[in-house]
Amino acid sequence: MATSESSVLPLVAGGIGGTVGAVLTCPLEVVKTRLQSSVAVFQPVYITPNVQYLNRPHSVNLSTCANCEVLGQCSVQGSTRSIGLGFCLRHIVENEGVRALFKGLGPNIVGVAPSRAIYFFSYANTKKYLNTVLTPDTPLVHIGSAVTAGVTACTATNPIWFVKTRLQLDQKRNDSLTCRQCVKNIYKDMGLKGFYKGITASYFGVTETVIHFVIYEAVKAKLLQYSNHDRNYNQMDPSDFLRFMLAGAISKTCATCIAYPHEVARTRLREEGSKYRTFIQTILLVAKENGYRGLYRGLSTQLIRQIPNTAIVMSTYEAVMYLFANKT
Repeated sequence: MATSESSVLPLVAGGIGGTVGAVLTCPLEVVKTRLQSSVAVFQPVYITPNVQYLNRPHSVNLSTCANCEVLGQCSVQGSTRSIGLGFCLRHIVENEGVRALFKGLGPNIVGVAPSRAIYFFSYANTKKYLNTVLTPDTPLVHIGSAVTAGVTACTATNPIWFVKTRLQLDQKRNDSLTCRQCVKNIYKDMGLKGFYKGITASYFGVTETVIHFVIYEAVKAKLLQYSNHDRNYNQMDPSDFLRFMLAGAISKTCATCIAYPHEVARTRLREEGSKYRTFIQTILLVAKENGYRGLYRGLSTQLIRQIPNTAIVMSTYEAVMYLFANKT
């Protein structure tokens, strides 16, 4: 394969993989963002022994409920109702329509391809360089590559994700916020620098991608040993891509559980208002108001979304690399 083509290939493969994963898991992304925020309001109906509360709707703001659990469980007047994934999906459909499950999909599609492309391009080329100056394919090489790729992708695409988050937090059924209106509002309120609000949380979140890729490379290498294949795409067969999906799922699960609080902080920083100002201040404020469990709200939904999404992204990336390698 020519040098120029091999350099561009990870960019194309990463872009395709990211787009496929984003479209298929968008409804889960909307629910996750709502659960992480301080503005999402759900209105379940509670049946309690107390007649005065029988069948009475209770508006629950997940950020202020003292009894919220990781999954959003809420206790009201002695009765408990789970505010989990299924309930959230039904609530959004009933109150905002099916289209609301795909709020933010436009910026997601626009942003995920360049974000993943930039990430994989930076990761692959940094890894290629570091392999020439350090011991090849060691954890140090993978960490350096992941950090470089994460910071580069975050810096380049943060404005897109900011707009996406604002759209997903919009809970209006009619006259819902459009992408153009959202951009105009952000620029009017905060100027150009406003589009980079929350980027500090994204930088802290680079630790997640570092953990993810270090574990992924290690698990991938171990799984390939069972098929007696090396890292050469020309020697792989379709069964290897099931191994890539498994490696991606395992590595992302571990990384997400460890680094998840940065996601909650990032979502809060991107909300309207000035309550949340800096990354550390937001972490401390969420912990004070909601307890440390509040820093993990939406984790289950994130895992349900991330595991298949990462498996799809990584296997699609490897498949594109494989197809191009076998055409040359």
